[in-house]
Amino acid sequence: MTQIASRAVRIDQNGGPEQLRIVDVTVGDPGPGEIRIRHKAVGLNFIDVYQRSGLYQLPMPLQLGMEASGVIEAVGEGVTHLQVGDRAAYASQPPGSYCEVRVMPAKCVCKLPDAISFETGAAMMLKGLTAQYLLKKTRPVEGLQPGDFVLFHAAAGGVGLIACQWAKALGLQLIGTAGSDAKCELARAHGAAHVINYTKEDFLPRVKEITGGRGVKVVYDSVGKDTWDKSLDCLMPFGLMASFGNSSGAVPPFAPGILGAKGSIYVTRQTLFSHIVTRESTQAMADDLFDVVVSGKVKIRIDQRYPLEQVQQAHRDLEARKTTGCTILTL
Repeated sequence: MTQIASRAVRIDQNGGPEQLRIVDVTVGDPGPGEIRIRHKAVGLNFIDVYQRSGLYQLPMPLQLGMEASGVIEAVGEGVTHLQVGDRAAYASQPPGSYCEVRVMPAKCVCKLPDAISFETGAAMMLKGLTAQYLLKKTRPVEGLQPGDFVLFHAAAGGVGLIACQWAKALGLQLIGTAGSDAKCELARAHGAAHVINYTKEDFLPRVKEITGGRGVKVVYDSVGKDTWDKSLDCLMPFGLMASFGNSSGAVPPFAPGILGAKGSIYVTRQTLFSHIVTRESTQAMADDLFDVVVSGKVKIRIDQRYPLEQVQQAHRDLEARKTTGCTILTL
């Protein structure tokens, strides 16, 4: 039985960034359907904050982190799509990527193309696969065609900057919101057709103005409570409200009857992990993401790098909205 020493970030109870502690752990051999991976870089995401704070409840103690890249060190029985020595990347349950080495389920781990660096691989998987399922799978009942308007909140974030570029490649007119002029210009530079600084102007009348009063076909919203009500009013009849996060807090309960009054609109609450439940769906989505990145249509912007020892500061900056693009932990 192999026993490998690894540093890992763990919390023993929910709370602020001060709960994040680096501990020494030992890692064994992979079991059936598992692999052992030595990480080269680790991705940071807002879902990590939700899990640390307790918005998403998980058993304690908890090792955080949902995505990373690295090299496969060992392969368990039944794993055929990966071999020892392969470069690999993943976005996967259960959490645990904030570490040097881990054993984990193999089904969501994908071979990383040679044309994509480890840092890019660590930064792109959760956010890139999220952008993929939003733009390709989370569509209004009437579909999306080139020229259609969509509204994307937090457009200068990690998912947002990928979505801006991918939407442009698909011919969509993405209206992006952000909290500063600099973030708005970043979204515009990455392909947003229109940008709105929500600290300076109300996004609802601006969206109506941009769309000639018609509204948008879809709102993609990871902000939650602060943007919910006005987002519903931005939709055209039969439009789709696609919620995929709660960075400003959870959306309060609402009466389904308002959906009819606002134009028979649809509401969905999506999670990436519903889309990557099988090996086949994970690989198909990852192939689509790898293709669009290797082609250069989508560039993965890494604006923040923190050594593992500075994970508390990384969480503080993420929660304070001081970050843009993608953030990684280096090992």
